[in-house]
Amino acid sequence: METKEFKFNGTRLNGIMMLCFTILMLFVCFFLIINAIATDSVQVATVSAISGVVLLVLDLIAFSGFVKLEPGEARVMMFFGKYRGTLTETGYHWVNPFITTKKLSLRARNLDAEPIKVNDKSGNPVMIGLVLVWRLRDTYKAMFEVDAQTMAESKKGTELTATAAVVMNALENFVRIQADAALRQVAGEYAYDNEEDDKVITLRDGSDEINQQLEDKISERLAMAGIEVVEARINYLAYAPEIAAVMLRRQQATAIIAAREKIVEGAVSMVKMALDKLSQEEVVELDDERKAAMVSNLLVVLCGDDNAQPVVNTGSIYQ
Repeated sequence: METKEFKFNGTRLNGIMMLCFTILMLFVCFFLIINAIATDSVQVATVSAISGVVLLVLDLIAFSGFVKLEPGEARVMMFFGKYRGTLTETGYHWVNPFITTKKLSLRARNLDAEPIKVNDKSGNPVMIGLVLVWRLRDTYKAMFEVDAQTMAESKKGTELTATAAVVMNALENFVRIQADAALRQVAGEYAYDNEEDDKVITLRDGSDEINQQLEDKISERLAMAGIEVVEARINYLAYAPEIAAVMLRRQQATAIIAAREKIVEGAVSMVKMALDKLSQEEVVELDDERKAAMVSNLLVVLCGDDNAQPVVNTGSIYQ
């Protein structure tokens, strides 16, 4: 992935050391100002007062150069609108006070998208949702390729401070929209299920391949923002409410037919076994008509939903 991001190589000093120095300079400024008030010499007072004020102004400017970074954070450094690099080293630092910094989070974030209604390949409306794990990889693209700052700074015409949380929320909204578009695209390429051909990949049973394709589609869309997709997975799948009842009856009918096929297959096998056993052991001699009646009775008993009600025949079987 092509990137314009590079490491910040400007002036960077130890923050603790510079904090002690600026505090010391603050005391020096106060000393010079107090000395200017207390001295009787006009020339000394003037020099002392001017020096104290100048040092105080410089010291206050220096106070704005402190930068603190925690693990999983980054600072985009800009000098009068020019990108000067990205600072990722954790700790307390002091940089050029005239450098503007924008803090971003590099930590992984989770997006649990609400189920949306889409049409599958067969045209049936389905409800589908996803869970997405993403994180920021390219701070340059996140800040300058996508208008995240404007989205973060303006809300209903009110100017807000573009803090790291607000900027990341703006990027999360961008991720949500792009993930929604990718999910619609992938869902439209597959049918919800396919009862006629078990080898065809469907939304209901082709999870691994479909999830991988979904992850690829989302990664392709989010590359412009410097965002890496860690994992994308469909976590909700159901027919839309308007056809759910009809499709449920269809699935029930399919299940009943499949069960009946198994029952009939087993019943025929049992009848054949019974006839062969009677013939081999010469228990009784049956003509074709009697065999047909026996087969009919056994199939009724074996395939029926209710328990059979036997009828005892005390007469001859040949009567």
